[in-house]
Amino acid sequence: MSLAPQELENNASTYASEAIKLDSQGARGMAITNYQKAIDSLVKLLQLYPNSKLNTLYKERCNSYHKRINALQQSHGVDPAVDPKASPEEQKASVQRQDDENDFEELVMKERPNVSWSEVIGLDDAKSALRESIIYPTKRPDLFPLGWPKGMLLYGPPGTGKTMLAAATASEMDGYFINVDASSMMSKWLGEAEKNVSKLFRMARKYAEKESKPVILFVDEVDSLLGSRNSEVGGEIRTKNQFLTEMDGVNGKGKDLMLYVIGATNKPWSLDWPFLRRFQKRIYVSLPTEKARESLFKQYTSDLNLSPRVNSSELASMFDGYSASDIKDVCQSAHLKTVHELFDSPEYHEPVEGEPPQKPRTLTTADFRSIMARRKPSVSTEMIRAYHKWSEEFRAL
Repeated sequence: MSLAPQELENNASTYASEAIKLDSQGARGMAITNYQKAIDSLVKLLQLYPNSKLNTLYKERCNSYHKRINALQQSHGVDPAVDPKASPEEQKASVQRQDDENDFEELVMKERPNVSWSEVIGLDDAKSALRESIIYPTKRPDLFPLGWPKGMLLYGPPGTGKTMLAAATASEMDGYFINVDASSMMSKWLGEAEKNVSKLFRMARKYAEKESKPVILFVDEVDSLLGSRNSEVGGEIRTKNQFLTEMDGVNGKGKDLMLYVIGATNKPWSLDWPFLRRFQKRIYVSLPTEKARESLFKQYTSDLNLSPRVNSSELASMFDGYSASDIKDVCQSAHLKTVHELFDSPEYHEPVEGEPPQKPRTLTTADFRSIMARRKPSVSTEMIRAYHKWSEEFRAL
């Protein structure tokens, strides 16, 4: 049975985290193996869901892990090409520019993500908060004499659409989308983390200032970078202090700077208050409501052979507590059930030229009930209570 999208994403994250740990310990061979496993999980995700709107983001992560593997496989880095006729100072500046570009240029999506607001079902509070903080100031900065929030934290259960929200926000504006996940960031930054935190923000400011375009710096799994600092070694503490300093620069810079930092996390309670304070907007990305679940079922079954007796409203009621990615998995599993039956049928035969190919039977409500008996929600009621409790103290729309 194929793994669900969330399982594949979790596998990739787990392998990447283990790779980073081994990388930091000098175990190059095992680190490379785990980076490759992370890539394999993301590649399978791309193959199973070729039409996913998030595939560009997954490809960016694959590229980042590939680059780290290549770096580990080379005992010595190759010097950047420089003009032999240039002065020593010019050569040094050229090397620095190339290093900066090679390190981070691949993280910039110069084309807007192909995700629209209409594809983000429900989440009206979150969409409204992002519009008023990013979209409106981008279109009419003259309406904001007091400035606008530059740091936003999206938190909530896995599979609820945090990455989709950030991508949809970026697609609404004529600017740049810099996508990094904390795992690839930490693997890239081993040994000189502080300098590279500064380098990343410097690159983001370059696009925002010199090209006068809005820039979204999206940091996924931000808790693994900015979590509790009580038991960390000196280098990690300095890295996080550098991040705080850079965030202060973003928030305190001239009010017309169109640079935004969006962090996403499944574990907001692991973030210290100094970090939370830098994210002026703290937005709970919750499980879909019943109305949103109905829309999700309509969206994911629109291309399937569905019985006219199947009622999206009934399905929405049946699958209370399921996340948006859970619902997509349910629809896919129900469809795969009918495909499996088709291939196992004694009447099945390979397509013959001139004849219409055989198709699976229509999907019924019973098929969805069968899937529900075998697939439980990925988010427990205990987790939901924890998010609600944290929101009561720290949510900021």
